[in-house]
Amino acid sequence: MRLALFGGTFDPIHLAHLAVAREAARRFGLERVLFVPAARPPHKAGATHASYEDRYRMVELACTGESGLEASRLEAGTERSYSIYTIEKVRAGLSPEDELFFLIGADAFAEIRTWRRWEDVIRAVEFIVVSRPGHEYEAPAGARTRRLETLELPVSSSEIRRKLALGEAPAEVPEAVLRYIREHGLYRSV
Repeated sequence: MRLALFGGTFDPIHLAHLAVAREAARRFGLERVLFVPAARPPHKAGATHASYEDRYRMVELACTGESGLEASRLEAGTERSYSIYTIEKVRAGLSPEDELFFLIGADAFAEIRTWRRWEDVIRAVEFIVVSRPGHEYEAPAGARTRRLETLELPVSSSEIRRKLALGEAPAEVPEAVLRYIREHGLYRSV
């Protein structure tokens, strides 16, 4: 099996996240892409705007009907969301012939050396690095990477949150997610 982990705050999940996952699956023959909302992301200053449960539910709604895209609770209840622990949990359930990928934006990959046990992370997975305008990176020695360069989706989560706070309906948010946001009063103030 070819499986990719796609971590992030998903605060909220938007169409660019789904497009990246679909394209990675198509280009690299991935059978499953697990969207893993970070329970407590160590690299984000301050808290997330929506709770873990709300972010997980939005990911679940966004993945409904999307073949091979799945919401995952791998980081639920963790004290801190360190990728190495998530990778180790997944690896424990895979067979030796299974391939594990890590789908990541170039901006986040550029900071890989700041991650907890980053050397173990680069040994444990092959990275699919999504190019973003203006973000250059250098892969650390030993890192296995594949580039996903065809996607330039300049979608800003902070801009989406700003629009939601103004009562707007950003086109970048899946309809089911937008309904959930409204029903639960999320992002009213940012």
